[in-house]
Amino acid sequence: MSEAPHLTFDLETPGVSRGHLVVPGGADSGELSLPIFSLNKGEGPRLLVTGGNHGNELEGPLVARRLIEWLPEAQTCGRVIVLPVLNPLAVQAWSRNTPLDGLNLNRVFPGRGDGSVTERIADAVSRVLLPMADTIFDLHSFGPAWDFPPAATTHPIADRDLMARTVRMAEAFKLPVTLVWEYNDTVGMFDILAQNQGKVFVCTEFGGGTVGADNLAIFEAGVRNALIALGLVEGKAEYPTFLEKKSGQILETRPSDELKSPATGIFEPRCSVLDEVKQGALIGILHPMDSLSAKPIGIRAPGTSIVLAIRSGRHVHVNEEVAIVARPQKI
Repeated sequence: MSEAPHLTFDLETPGVSRGHLVVPGGADSGELSLPIFSLNKGEGPRLLVTGGNHGNELEGPLVARRLIEWLPEAQTCGRVIVLPVLNPLAVQAWSRNTPLDGLNLNRVFPGRGDGSVTERIADAVSRVLLPMADTIFDLHSFGPAWDFPPAATTHPIADRDLMARTVRMAEAFKLPVTLVWEYNDTVGMFDILAQNQGKVFVCTEFGGGTVGADNLAIFEAGVRNALIALGLVEGKAEYPTFLEKKSGQILETRPSDELKSPATGIFEPRCSVLDEVKQGALIGILHPMDSLSAKPIGIRAPGTSIVLAIRSGRHVHVNEEVAIVARPQKI
């Protein structure tokens, strides 16, 4: 059994390489071999593209595989490493977290070589791949329970220069939303680790709900736009069409913009993503199910804002998130 994570090929080899990132085994599972692609065309940007961080967000792995199909004919310089599935155990189970240890991969970075399987995956990526890149695209989506517009996101970064470069990179995807997301639960996130090392890290949120052909085309176009901006691919970037619009906007959201259910019941959405709402506007209705005499509860906008995400009609528990609002970023 290998004692250290490693690649089965040399990243410095010119041209296309295909192999595996080997994650050592442990007490809870055997060795994992994660399929990985590299295209090295010499001097230029060093980009790492990952998908499948969360196992129920399959848009990322699909777009990553599409990228591998056309990149050999399109890339003109630099090196691109593509790891379509970071957490195969979660993807196979269609689960946000790893079934074996119950951990969220995106909350355990930089991981531990002597830890559980999720921590060992994070350790392998942190030690073997992250040092080889100066820019990282981690392809997420909002999962099957939410409606969400295609977005390129970042958290606030204390380093103003890195923050500016990261926002510019996120804008380069030309998706409907570029989002600066102030989020409390950031301990152990992949992007925080990379940003603390001075690297540009963009986390995409490739929509939510069902995985459809039209939306996948938007997501793939966004990644291509970003590669053009980096200078890795030649061509002209274009805004993909979403909701019959070809434009993007920079939004910001805070923890107080997360709207939660006041009770247990069935949530009924009453608006759509990117709707502009006034203070007090009805976002959705919570229908308590324990009594037919209980009146529905309206969930309303806390202020003038834009609906960023809204949960699909489904049963929710008290204090469970049902919507997120945002507003244009203040420059």
